[in-house]
Amino acid sequence: MEKPIPLFSPITPAAVSRRRADSFANRAFFMITLIPVALIFIITIALFLRFLPILREHSLWELVSGVTWKPNKGEFGFLPFIAGTFWVTALGVALAVPPCILTALYLSEYARATTRTLMKPLLDLLAAIPSVVYGVWGMLAIVPLVGDVLRPILNRYLGFIPLFASNQPTGFSILAGAIVLAVMIAPFIIAITYEVLATIPQGLRQASLGIGATQWQTIRYVVLPQVLPAIIAGIVLGASRALGETLAVLMVVGNIPQMPNSIFDAGYPLPALIANNYGEMMSIPLYDAALLGAAFILLVIILFFNILSTIVLQRVLK
Repeated sequence: MEKPIPLFSPITPAAVSRRRADSFANRAFFMITLIPVALIFIITIALFLRFLPILREHSLWELVSGVTWKPNKGEFGFLPFIAGTFWVTALGVALAVPPCILTALYLSEYARATTRTLMKPLLDLLAAIPSVVYGVWGMLAIVPLVGDVLRPILNRYLGFIPLFASNQPTGFSILAGAIVLAVMIAPFIIAITYEVLATIPQGLRQASLGIGATQWQTIRYVVLPQVLPAIIAGIVLGASRALGETLAVLMVVGNIPQMPNSIFDAGYPLPALIANNYGEMMSIPLYDAALLGAAFILLVIILFFNILSTIVLQRVLK
């Protein structure tokens, strides 16, 4: 008579060893995964601690809403720099989004496979160009274009609108910084939008075309409604990428601490403030704390946009 086969095999030393190895690998990978998160907390706490000395002298609201930046007199108003940051970022994203979405739609819905194969390395190359190269290009091409061409034309025909009216004598302006920034974040937004569009099942497109819809109607009524939240999240990610851009924007935006009223006014974003001044005039009381406070405010803004866009992307892609 044959012996019955046991339902459970006995636990051998080799099995115990494998379980221990798996458990160790699981814990090790978990600890490694926590390192980036821990670094974010460490950097945030370190900046906040260096920001504290100026908070003992001035309230946070006084610093954030102040419009005067005179470190020699102990006046540290961050509002012109925060406004300059949002002006350049908002205008840059507004200039980048329409062509980026149309490019991603073309690559996803209309382009041949050979075109996609050719365009993807070119977009990757555009994203890999150092920011200083964009800055030099902006100084040589964009600043003269804005100062000699765009500003006279828009002042002449749209000068009655305060947004386009300015007496700025040069092309170093928010518009110049926004154009450079738009070119820099374009590959990022295109890549995210293209990947999101690729998640739409091909069967939905074929079903729409099968009932007589044109390709554009399929894109408008079937594809875009499915991915619109994810596209918005990708745009927000691109905006957070633009918020922290320093060198290229610094070279073309003018760097004048003032409240901008027009796209042709000079601006002074927070990253440019930190890059231009940190390490200089440290003998001035609270100046170091003010600059690190600017870094803390910028970090909080970027973290907020990144977390918001990541949550939206995760909910859409589930």
